[in-house]
Order: sequence, then structure tokens, then C-alpha cells
Amino acid sequence: MLRRTIRLALALTMVMGALTGGLLATAGPARADECYTWGRTLSAGMSGSDVTELQIRVAGHAAYGEVMAVDGAFGPATKAAVTRFQQAYGLPADGIAGARTFARIYALQDPDCTPAHFTYAELNTCNSDWSGGAVGAATAKANGLRTLWKLEALRHAMGDVPLTVTSGFRSYSCNSAVGGASNSRHLYGDAADLVGSPSLCRLAQQARYHGFGGIFGPGYPDHNDHTHVDGRTARSWSAPDCGV
Repeated sequence: MLRRTIRLALALTMVMGALTGGLLATAGPARADECYTWGRTLSAGMSGSDVTELQIRVAGHAAYGEVMAVDGAFGPATKAAVTRFQQAYGLPADGIAGARTFARIYALQDPDCTPAHFTYAELNTCNSDWSGGAVGAATAKANGLRTLWKLEALRHAMGDVPLTVTSGFRSYSCNSAVGGASNSRHLYGDAADLVGSPSLCRLAQQARYHGFGGIFGPGYPDHNDHTHVDGRTARSWSAPDCGV
């Protein structure tokens, strides 16, 4: 908590410096975060690895039913997601990622790039290195990070209610041990089984707005005690008891 408070103070200092110097249109060069620091304002038509980093953090603010591409190209979907992120956190909503938007992100993320309310350890209780799944360990962990940021957006949209991940990444051996499907998205690191308030149905319903192509919950076989979300690109939703 102290470390996050310090990061927030640093981020706010960067914003005030930009305002004082009339430089709000650009992100300050000072290092404001231990994970990643943006060095320029990002807007529609731009591209690069810094856009990719931004997309990872705002993909959970996608449109209804949309799985936003994380491709390093700042297109209309990215602009819309940035706008929704800004609206969600009470920022001027112009779809341009500048000092204020980055300051909010810095305040949200931990030094390992995970969001404030979730950890890698929560999403991977199978092993310590993300190996043994359907993709390489580095890819599985990268998929996991994207999933965690989507969960952060989901959590915030629901009033910052606590959410618990009961199952995340699985190696083939871990998947077999719990009787998972042979093609389970858990093998890719981009899936999470959730429980938490206010209800499993509310989770399934709200997840439609946060970049999850796969949603399964109450009424779907073997999903009455949790809500499953994943990052597949082709939409597959089924929570019949919840109207999903």
C-alpha cells in the first residue's frame, strides 16, 4: 500500500509539472513507474510498442462484445477504449492518452505490471513458470497479464467489489487433474474462473463489456458454482440462467 501511495504521488507530480509548464499534451520524460513509462502522448493513427503497452491496460474497456486487438496500432477501437477508461476514472474523456491518463495507469499498476487488485500468483496456482500449456511459457504469462487487466476493468465497473480467481492458467497436467476440457482456454493463460459479489450472474452479464470472447456461467454444464471468462476472439457466451 505504501509503495502504491508513493507511485501515485510521483504520477501526480508529473501531471502537475506538465500543467505548470504548459506541457499537458505530452507525457513527461521522468520515470513515473517501475513497470513501464510512456514518453509521448498517444492518439489515433500512431503505432509502436508504447501503443501496445497502452492497449494491454485498456483492452478491458472494450465495447460490448468486442475483443480489442493488441497490435500496436492506435485505431478507432483503441481510441474508444481509452475514452471509456478515462470516463471510468473521472478523467477528461478525449480518447487521447496523455499525462493524466498515464498517471492513472501508473497508480493502478504494481512494479511487475500487474493491476492493483490482482496478481500473477492468483492466476497461476499450477506452477511457478507458466510452462506446460498449449503455448510457450512467455506467451502464457503475457496472456495472463492481459487477462488480469481485463479483470481489473471488470472489478472497477462493478463498484470495486472483491473478485476471487478460483482457476487460471493450467498446464496439461494441471488441466487433466481437474478434469478440464482438452481444448480449455486455461491452457493458454487467458482464462479465469471467478466467484465474488454481487452474484455469478452479475459477473457473466458485466463481462460482456470487458473484452472477454468466452463467457460461461450458471445454467451452462458444470458452471453453476463459478463464472468463466476468457480471451478467445470468436464470441462464445452461455450462462442461460443469467440471460447470457
